[in-house]
Amino acid sequence: MTGLAAASARAGRALHAPPEDLTQVELVWIEKQVEHWIRFGREVREQVLDRRRRILFFPAGTTFALVRWAANEHGTVLSRLDIVRAVGPGEAYQTIPTVTPGGDILLRVDGWPKVERMLQLIDAIEAISIDPLEVAPDHWRHVHNRLTAGETPRAYTLQRHRAFLLARRIGV
Repeated sequence: MTGLAAASARAGRALHAPPEDLTQVELVWIEKQVEHWIRFGREVREQVLDRRRRILFFPAGTTFALVRWAANEHGTVLSRLDIVRAVGPGEAYQTIPTVTPGGDILLRVDGWPKVERMLQLIDAIEAISIDPLEVAPDHWRHVHNRLTAGETPRAYTLQRHRAFLLARRIGV
């Protein structure tokens, strides 16, 4: 089976997977109060709860970026970006607000300057025609560690991406 055919088959199975086998992300949008959105990721299902809330469903193994922002009358109280790998039944996971059951957190940044920097890094990856959800999970961990230490992370290049895809194809 080719890579494209295998991906289509997995996506087809995910569409029919019971909701409890999918990672659920509740998004809320109350203008200038609470704003949650997905920066990248490919959900297989969406459930609209009302005009301000919806739930997206992600199959196990897929990666997504969740941005959460909240404010009160004094200003911003929360700015956070998490890059998460959706987990399957029985897998270990970390808990994340609005994510059920949770996920494998590849990267977490807090505070608007770091969130803004991450959004720029994601834009740079897209600028070289790589879909951020296809980026090597170890790259997101590297970026998390470097930003936590106050250092500049290595750029994700086409060469690094090709090496990751080759290693994944041969099962390394």
